[in-house]
Amino acid sequence: MSTTALVAILLIAIALIIILIMKAKLHASIALTIAAFFTALAAKVPLADITATIEGGVGGTLGFLALIIGFGAILGKLLEISGGATVLASTMLNAIGKNRATVAMAVLGVICGIPVFVEVGFVLLVPLVFVVAKEAGISRIKVGIPLATSLMVVHCILPPHPAATAIAGTLGADIGTVILLGLIVSVPAALIGGPLVGHFLIKNDERPQGLADDAEDVRQVVEVANPPKFGITLFTILLPLLIMVAKTILLLFISEETLSGQIIALVGNPIVALLLSVFFAYWSLGLARGRSLSELLTVTEGSFGPIGGILLIIGAGGGFNAVLTASGIAPALADALSTLPVSPLILAWLIALVLHFAVGSATVAMISAAGIVLPMLAIYPDMNPALLAIAVGAGAIGATHVTDSLFWMVKEYLGMSTAQSLKTLTVSTTITSVVALCFTLVLDIFI
Repeated sequence: MSTTALVAILLIAIALIIILIMKAKLHASIALTIAAFFTALAAKVPLADITATIEGGVGGTLGFLALIIGFGAILGKLLEISGGATVLASTMLNAIGKNRATVAMAVLGVICGIPVFVEVGFVLLVPLVFVVAKEAGISRIKVGIPLATSLMVVHCILPPHPAATAIAGTLGADIGTVILLGLIVSVPAALIGGPLVGHFLIKNDERPQGLADDAEDVRQVVEVANPPKFGITLFTILLPLLIMVAKTILLLFISEETLSGQIIALVGNPIVALLLSVFFAYWSLGLARGRSLSELLTVTEGSFGPIGGILLIIGAGGGFNAVLTASGIAPALADALSTLPVSPLILAWLIALVLHFAVGSATVAMISAAGIVLPMLAIYPDMNPALLAIAVGAGAIGATHVTDSLFWMVKEYLGMSTAQSLKTLTVSTTITSVVALCFTLVLDIFI
């Protein structure tokens, strides 16, 4: 089948995903599975191989991610119930200053966003937005947008977040390297994008237009008895990243063929790193705060509910990507894109950006984009797969608008009108996406 025909099938498949999600209101996992079957049939994959290909893609993706996502959910829940988030917010606000509240909230989003999903993180931290806005004497919108934007940055770029981890696996990138380079990209992007919009585009007295009564502006932060100290909370959140980055650095000097190298590789594996971090969090955010083992079991069980849909989406995305490869579509598209006078990092960023704009799910956009750009690594053998993964994540940050559930969540919690949300959140995430791409391109010069 010609390259033109294969690319046409891919475009139709993407359109089908968009229609099924946006118009038919199907869950993204169902839409991706239907698109996978359509693509396989249209590309004339042997009928006997279709289900095996999809099953292999699902299993290969979730086999690596299921435990990582589960352990990450536990860490996020422990951060929530321990009161650690409130401690982090108050400490950073006092350190950075109320006159730089937008920067403080962006930093808070970067740190607290590591163990929690973006939507969960926003719901967890939004009460602090109202308190900080009141104390700083500025609009809650001016404070809330940098928080939402930084949460989105971490969600899309940094493992152990599900989509970021999944595309690192798809592209064959070392997780520790993705984290290390991702921090170099995500931290400045989050600190520039959200606060930049908050400082220049949102007035101090910007009033919500989505609420009839503004009397409910201040929401109370739930007080937790015996909350953890700032230092131990920060260390607990960063521990999985520290372990995985340490593994990457140590293996630069110690051969993985030696016993010590094998031990380092084992401990630095994302599954082991997250497991060790969960045990440490059980103590630092649980037992040390006076909670019993029975209470921690209840917390653990309660943390798994929200991740079911994420697991299905990522698994279905893995099946769709497997079909793209088996059908020859992904290699054909890579050949076609390689003729364009544009960096593959920019192409990866643009594909993810367009998919996020169309589908409304950063996870779906990243998983799909990774499958599309994967063959480009064979065409560009000098391309660092970690940078390609970061470029995909950077693209998925932008164009957060009416197709994305986060858009409506931020809109409703901050009491904004749709127009206000487009002028603030959409603009903020898009600027941040471009900033992240620029930092990625700069890294590519030196790596």
